[in-house]
Amino acid sequence: MKLDTRSRKKFRVTNKLKKFAKIERYRLSIFRSSKNISAQIIDDNKNITLLSASSVEKDIKESKTKNKSELSKIVAEKLAKKAQEKKINKIYFDRGVYKYHGRVKIFAETLRKNGLEF
Repeated sequence: MKLDTRSRKKFRVTNKLKKFAKIERYRLSIFRSSKNISAQIIDDNKNITLLSASSVEKDIKESKTKNKSELSKIVAEKLAKKAQEKKINKIYFDRGVYKYHGRVKIFAETLRKNGLEF
């Protein structure tokens, strides 16, 4: 099966993380579109999604933020709060095909400020 460039990039980054994944850490996968951002914390050993947060959720959408980078901060804070409730502190940051720049970087830094370690 031949993959396009985007799929190869994502596969390469995610596969490296999965090889070194330990039992006590989960993977944080991020998705960024032109308007929205979403993330989920995944347990790769059981293949289940533990937590998720998105800018499409009703309470975040009603906050009326026009700036996409502010939206990233709000989603990251919400995800960090959910992770603290489930006592998740250590994760691997799976940036996927996106460069660690802009909204992805703001998202990661906000998670670090709110107590998650990567």
